[in-house]
Amino acid sequence: MIPAEHRKRITIKDVAQAAGVSTQTVSRVMNKFSYVSEETRQRVEAVVEQLGYRPSTLARSLIQQRSYTLGVVTFGLKYIGPSRTLNGVADKADELGYMLLMKELDNFDINSIDDVIDSLLARQVDGIIWVAPEIGNNHSWLDERLEKIPVPVLFLAMEPREGISSVATDNYQGAILAVQHLLECGRTKIGHISGPLTWWEADERKRGWRDTLTKAGLDASDQHCKEGNWSSASGEQAFIQLLEVYPDLDAVFVGNDQMALGVLREAHRKGIKIPEQLAVIGFDNLPESAYFYPSLTTISQDLQMLGEQSVQYIVEMIQARQGNQSVIAQSRFIQPCLIVRESTKRV
Repeated sequence: MIPAEHRKRITIKDVAQAAGVSTQTVSRVMNKFSYVSEETRQRVEAVVEQLGYRPSTLARSLIQQRSYTLGVVTFGLKYIGPSRTLNGVADKADELGYMLLMKELDNFDINSIDDVIDSLLARQVDGIIWVAPEIGNNHSWLDERLEKIPVPVLFLAMEPREGISSVATDNYQGAILAVQHLLECGRTKIGHISGPLTWWEADERKRGWRDTLTKAGLDASDQHCKEGNWSSASGEQAFIQLLEVYPDLDAVFVGNDQMALGVLREAHRKGIKIPEQLAVIGFDNLPESAYFYPSLTTISQDLQMLGEQSVQYIVEMIQARQGNQSVIAQSRFIQPCLIVRESTKRV
């Protein structure tokens, strides 16, 4: 038996020869690119497994003049959504052989943004994923600064803009699904508890609520919408305010599951029966929402997939730029879906 230290190192050329393909095809398979036929992909993966091929990250970096590092910009992890998205980013980056360098923004002034970008570029990242959500005008720097950044930048949870690549949940469509479900349950007096309306995501959900009710010929006045801050406590307070102006409402679409938990608590305290007297639907599909009492009907957004697709997208952008191919900026949406549980019921 040949000692492990004396065995020949398996190279990408060995894999290509054994699989009957080019080294470029092996590279595409290893990097999970979609433009390889399934039959070829399976043949290459079988050879890789058989030979025990493990690509050298250092050699790959030197040959391709890439660091195989992605910069990730966050705005803190106190919100559940960005935290769950980062799980998807980390999983996909690991699958594709990329390391992550994370930077957290303390605020959105232009000096902080420049410092974060300069720090990432100094570490020679191949691309930047901007996970920090769009709040107010915190993306106003894009017009002047973005084209000066020498690596691809991808934004998450941002309003689509021409010439800018982004990935987001279709919050507007999710709100439509929520309100349509309430209408199908026979509810006609539907209030809304939104997240902070400086957030693009919260504003999109409110817009979907308003447009769906308006299309159905029902009241969607602003007084029937109260604003929370994504927390359970704010949902409880917003529900109290909503009842003051809309005491006969028979349903409420809540901008996230955490605030919906506050609604359920206050409804129980007031003796309002759910779903008999009031239907409640949330947004996010937190794992805990199935264990609320009653279990919460909600709109599920796949934040794990959002993170995974963001990495896949930016790697495609990096590859295209390295191959001197034009990169067409796109806004990609991930479609949410309705999860029906006990908190809504046809009347």
